[in-house]
Amino acid sequence: MNELEHHSHENMIPPGALKAACALIICVLVLVSAVRFGLVDVGPSPAEARLAAHEQPVAQRLLRFDDGAGGKVLVSDAGNGRQVAAIGTEGSGFIRGVMRGLARERHLNRQGPAAPFALASWPDGALTLTDTATGRVIELGSFGPTNRASFAAFLAPETRS
Repeated sequence: MNELEHHSHENMIPPGALKAACALIICVLVLVSAVRFGLVDVGPSPAEARLAAHEQPVAQRLLRFDDGAGGKVLVSDAGNGRQVAAIGTEGSGFIRGVMRGLARERHLNRQGPAAPFALASWPDGALTLTDTATGRVIELGSFGPTNRASFAAFLAPETRS
């Protein structure tokens, strides 16, 4: 006898585990459908909740992000025009990624680069970046403390380069 004759196609997964997996998939599909069709209220986003509560930011700064020489991104205060930071190509992937996404959204909405971005710190510790041209709000705390800190540094009034 060779090995092929002893080969078995018997199902090695217990039937109970298969039934549980199918039940889980069905529950997820039902819940997603309920939210999608408005049968379940998902509640307000953090930005909507702050707006409804009439919260004011603890600190806020209007910023502009422009392309500079050598691939740098120049960050300046939109109020006084002073440079806040010059971000090189190394070690700034998160900031570059966020700004690239926002620039793409502005392009799709036929908005120019003139409008500033509002960086705000909130009483609950949240940090947001709002595109004043499109109204898009990014909750920066969602990306972890290191990425959040890279934007939080722009709230400090001193100039960095």
